[in-house]
Amino acid sequence: MEQKKYWKSLEELHNTNAHKAAVENEFSSELPFEESEGLLSSVTPRRDFLKYLGFTTAAATIAASCEMPVNKAIPYVNKPEEITPGVPNYYASTYAIDGEYVPVVVKTREGRPIKIEGNTLSSITEGATTARVQGSVLSLYDTARLRFPTIGKAEANWAEVDKQVMAALSGGPVVLLSNTFSSPTTKKLIGEFLAKYPGSRHVTYDAVSYSGLLDANLAAHGKRVIPSYHFENAKVIVSLGADFLGTWLNPAEFAKQYSKTRKINAEKPEMSQHFHFESMMSISGANADYRYAHKPSETNALALALYSALGGAVSAPAIADSRLAAGVKDAAKALQAAGGKALVVSGSNDVDVQTIVAAINDKIGANGNTIDWNITSNYREGNDAEMVALVEDMKAGRVNTLLVYNANPAYDYFDAAGFTQGLAKVKNSVSFNDRRDETTELCKIAAPDHHYLESWNDAEGKTGHYSFTQPTIAPLFKTRAFQDALLTWSGSTTTWADYLKQEWITRLGGQEAWDKTLQDGIIEPAAAALGGATFAGNVNDAAAKLGNSKKGGQYEVVFYEKVAIGNGRFANNPWLQEMPDPITKATWDNYACVSNTLAKNLANTVLGDDYEVHNDKKVLKITVNGKAVELPLVIVPGIHPDVVAIAVGYGRSKQELVGKAAGERGANVYPMVSYNGKSFDYFAVNATVENTGADFPVARTQTHNSLEGRPIVKETTLEAFIKNPKEVNEDREELAHYGPDFRSDATIYPKGVYTYPGIKWGMSIDLNSCIGCGSCTIACQSENNVSVVGKDQVALGHEMHWIRIDRYFSGDENNPEVVFQPMLCQHCDNAPCENVCPVSATNHSSEGINQMAYNRCIGTRYCANNCPYKVRRFNWRDWNGADSMADNLYDVADMNDNLTRMVLNPDVVMRSHGTMEKCSFCVQRLQDAKLSAKKAGRPLKDGEARTACQTGCPTNAIVFGNVNDHESEIFKVRNELQKERLYYVLEETHTLPSVSYLAKIRNKAGKEEKAEA
Repeated sequence: MEQKKYWKSLEELHNTNAHKAAVENEFSSELPFEESEGLLSSVTPRRDFLKYLGFTTAAATIAASCEMPVNKAIPYVNKPEEITPGVPNYYASTYAIDGEYVPVVVKTREGRPIKIEGNTLSSITEGATTARVQGSVLSLYDTARLRFPTIGKAEANWAEVDKQVMAALSGGPVVLLSNTFSSPTTKKLIGEFLAKYPGSRHVTYDAVSYSGLLDANLAAHGKRVIPSYHFENAKVIVSLGADFLGTWLNPAEFAKQYSKTRKINAEKPEMSQHFHFESMMSISGANADYRYAHKPSETNALALALYSALGGAVSAPAIADSRLAAGVKDAAKALQAAGGKALVVSGSNDVDVQTIVAAINDKIGANGNTIDWNITSNYREGNDAEMVALVEDMKAGRVNTLLVYNANPAYDYFDAAGFTQGLAKVKNSVSFNDRRDETTELCKIAAPDHHYLESWNDAEGKTGHYSFTQPTIAPLFKTRAFQDALLTWSGSTTTWADYLKQEWITRLGGQEAWDKTLQDGIIEPAAAALGGATFAGNVNDAAAKLGNSKKGGQYEVVFYEKVAIGNGRFANNPWLQEMPDPITKATWDNYACVSNTLAKNLANTVLGDDYEVHNDKKVLKITVNGKAVELPLVIVPGIHPDVVAIAVGYGRSKQELVGKAAGERGANVYPMVSYNGKSFDYFAVNATVENTGADFPVARTQTHNSLEGRPIVKETTLEAFIKNPKEVNEDREELAHYGPDFRSDATIYPKGVYTYPGIKWGMSIDLNSCIGCGSCTIACQSENNVSVVGKDQVALGHEMHWIRIDRYFSGDENNPEVVFQPMLCQHCDNAPCENVCPVSATNHSSEGINQMAYNRCIGTRYCANNCPYKVRRFNWRDWNGADSMADNLYDVADMNDNLTRMVLNPDVVMRSHGTMEKCSFCVQRLQDAKLSAKKAGRPLKDGEARTACQTGCPTNAIVFGNVNDHESEIFKVRNELQKERLYYVLEETHTLPSVSYLAKIRNKAGKEEKAEA
């Protein structure tokens, strides 16, 4: 069969000269020595060479005799009963920030939270997490957090703050402005607090709003709520711009549900079918079976056309793009054929679009099947109209006191200038935000709240589904819970911890039940049937408004959230800043994403296919409604040729206020958001785009580690897989000419020399389940103390991630298909790296792990050169102060501050300058699991030893275990359940990897060529 060609970037697709040069010069960076040029020059005399050689030998001897700085440990005077040095403690908690609801378990060491895991007891997320959840532990140790309350920017104590605020509250109406939060007890407390001040109110505002969806549901179903979506019940999924796997509502929940519909084997060859319509390339679109690009101005016509194709009595505007029009018809046919097992979601914030989508779901029978109206979600509650009205009240001087809780409208409100103007007219303003952000800087009083890992709280993610937050560490600074402030200002002497505890002891019936609840972290109702709803929306009115919408101009712009950075709240998190974006593979910046067609058509901009090899990018000036930003141009295949996509969350204020990782980085595009009279629009249909002639560097990883066209990825269609499950792996039959047993017959080594009589660790990664979200990357970074190197070093190819997510395009460069492939050390049983290490720093364990002895490594990099998978990482600098040289530290965004270093895992050694490192299969976790089993006097059970990437994956794409245990999941995957899809990357080289992959299957009609990268 014909093979599909895969490519990471356009220059690789066209095999340009620049790409060839980059591939040939794998280690393009010079060694970081000032005199390297003279030393390595061909004109250097032999005598000078010997002089340098003698110096380096002497220097090595001196360095070897250097003593590491002595850091004296301070013992406990009175050791806390619950802490045993060297033994972790685990506490149930909840990540409920910016609409995401994820029950978690927090690992602490000696009283320090160091790792976040998902709480498997939750029926909503089932243990799933996201990159932001994994990275949230680092934000606890953020050096930019406010360390004390302030009055007029001067340090104050809490008594002074309380005295001034309580005197001000009686002067007139009080408005509490917050983002969405789901704590029922906090809401009760707020109600009691505001009741003491007549005319007061609570306004909920979200930086990325879902007000249009909420208002549409109010009109259509009588409730201003978001229902529970059940992707796991859907045979057909249609998304109109909703990135439900990346950023829409609660992606951890939806990723877990979605993955259940994508699991497939030869005995059960069934999977959901996913149609995706969008203006940019999102990870949800990248995972779709059918993906269609369109302009933002065509969203209305798409919704109407889909409703009309399903039999709705509306007049839909014509869609000029024939492929797009055909896609709508195909999606409608699939929805009708699903018999109620279908779901349509939309990322639009337009009330009328969401009304049509609600009508579509009603027509296809989704309510009660894939949408539950009995159990509704509390993820978003923002009201755009109320926020606009508040700003007008502030401008008119009708607000006496403004309390700001977890909201930053001076930065992310579309009319931030208007908000700032209004805030100046408010007599009393208090910010509870955790840092001196753009809004806090303008408030008269800063009363910083605790981090969620220092806090008591509860959350009701869905109706009747409660989870709890408990302190995992004492407050690091002189912060105070927001709720304690309200209680104090209400005249109560009760603490928030006691208030919350009493509320739940009353509900649960006693202290014992409360203790059990804190231990589990959740309370959930018994499973019940999904509830339907009666649709009463005004379809004709919505259709009429959508039909008369503004036409698009030459260029249109869409604003989106990055998977890692989101709305900008975690912009000062270096882990998240350095995580490559799943689609663009760029780090540390936002940029203007455009198609290759648009890039080449821009005036005075000549871009060849070599453009992506180089870090310097052309800078575009994008103007919307008189507001302009200048951003570097990044080519992303799959974006509509008339659309520019820009991420929000960047362009923050000064570094000394919001932090070194966030401050003055990128451009803020929130001012380009508009208000349509009902809700905020996160797109612009009439923009101007021009080339400034300037360049700006963008640090991307997509052109690093090229595998030069070798077969890496395998995929086929569902139709072809059903017809012949073995076809996707027919090339493995070619290995038979080595003998019946490829493992032992295709080697020069004597048979039986390398055996694994006990445990033999192995991993399997399902490409059909992997969505490319990057959660595994951050989980690994958190667990294994992986260094942050900064933008400049990423640009040089010096990123340190132990597991990367390779993103491959295939097919038409204007509308490509996408495959994500996690790539880590393959722990080869015939590892090429082990043979070439001159000091045996890399060696093989009796359990099949390719080990690294860091103190033996001398940094020759022979191992990296000999690794066909390009998964080894060299410490080009002293990223973390692990060596003995003075003034040698390369610090990035305060990652080596004593506060930030509290996040480090003491079970994993820090690597020093000049050493090689890579995935260890989380050997410290494996040892802990084995020792626990040994202490219990029993063999290790399957599932007790789990790697960080495995637990961090929201889709269960990674299976890990003992392949010698015939009852283990990994053995069954390889030998029973998935033997037709199983393959090894570069298996023909006989490296004998311990990591296997499962081929990707697309639910597409028609015969397609067999695919191999």
